[in-house]
Amino acid sequence: MKTLRNRVTDFGMHAMNGMHRMLLALSRGRLGWTIGTMQTVELHTTGRSSGKRRSTMLTAPVHEGGRYVLVASKGGDDRHPFWYLNLVAQPDVDLTIRNVTLPFRARTASSAEKAELWPRIVAAYPGYGAYQGKTERDIPVVICEPRV
Repeated sequence: MKTLRNRVTDFGMHAMNGMHRMLLALSRGRLGWTIGTMQTVELHTTGRSSGKRRSTMLTAPVHEGGRYVLVASKGGDDRHPFWYLNLVAQPDVDLTIRNVTLPFRARTASSAEKAELWPRIVAAYPGYGAYQGKTERDIPVVICEPRV
């Protein structure tokens, strides 16, 4: 059963996503595809229980060589984001980047990969370091690589 705190967190995440989508729609895609130095992406997953297509707006603090790195922080909540649980169950995902949707395979970074990426992630957005400090959960880093 969800606690009030969990409901508030989930509502806040949903509202933030809605506002991001509204910015993209109202600006006809001219605004909202970057936040600071970070690329934003729309991640499309398959619901692990429903089997329905789900999507969420996220930042990719590291993106290079066709791969995009996502951070399953949920603002430092003690629970994994729903999108992360979905892609663990079904790693074939799509990313929409500036209105172009492409197929990717998502995976949780190994400990060594996370150790290499984490300083770059926090350099792009120091809030990720603060989120890790708020929770005992090891925040997963997700690597999305093109599916061929």
